[in-house]
Amino acid sequence: MTTLSSDARLPLYQRLRDHLAGRIAAQDWKAGDPIPSETELADAHGVSIGTVRKAIDCLVAEGLLDRQQGRGTYVRRARFNSSLFRFFRFQSESGERKVPESRILQRKVLPAPSAVASALRLAEREPVINLSRLRLIDGVPLLSEEIWLQRSRFAAILDLDPGDFGDLLYPLYEARCGQIVASADETLTVEIAGAMQARLLGREPGEPVIVIERLAFDPERRPIEWRRSRGPADRFRYHAEIR
Repeated sequence: MTTLSSDARLPLYQRLRDHLAGRIAAQDWKAGDPIPSETELADAHGVSIGTVRKAIDCLVAEGLLDRQQGRGTYVRRARFNSSLFRFFRFQSESGERKVPESRILQRKVLPAPSAVASALRLAEREPVINLSRLRLIDGVPLLSEEIWLQRSRFAAILDLDPGDFGDLLYPLYEARCGQIVASADETLTVEIAGAMQARLLGREPGEPVIVIERLAFDPERRPIEWRRSRGPADRFRYHAEIR
């Protein structure tokens, strides 16, 4: 029988939730894998079916697990690129919806600036990796990105050729570094393009750009990536369905 955290301040279902999230973070179960049945989990941890169900409900609500009717419960992989599809028109000239091409422009290690250290909950000036990335559709720049990662967690990407990064980073984080992005918080703001941003996006300095700031978390809600994506305001769109 597996022993859960002894922190009696937490309800039993929360302690089970944290244990299961930790196993997902450790990749005991990978994306698309089924987790044990509620009965198996109850027996393995010496808890009731109701406690298991409540813990799983939490993980489903957080986007870590996905219940599939008649099949069981599976580890879910969040589709983070869909958020940018909500905000920017990722379409070719023919109207085809496409995942943008990505180019790593710069990669460097430096002491964490105070804002980065605060966002990632790191010690001041702890080494971090900074990636500058450009995303394009049919060769036309759409987004410029600044990405910050804790060096100790992501050191493996320092040895990669820039051409091996691919167009999506989160699968790379998992495959090369064993780091899983399970959830993220996003904030939208507007700013005026400076000279560098304007040059990267093929725009004029002073034009408005939309800034999407994302803080990404692992399955245990520890921040592991902070990024700012900037795109021209005339390519921006926002859609929300209100019920």
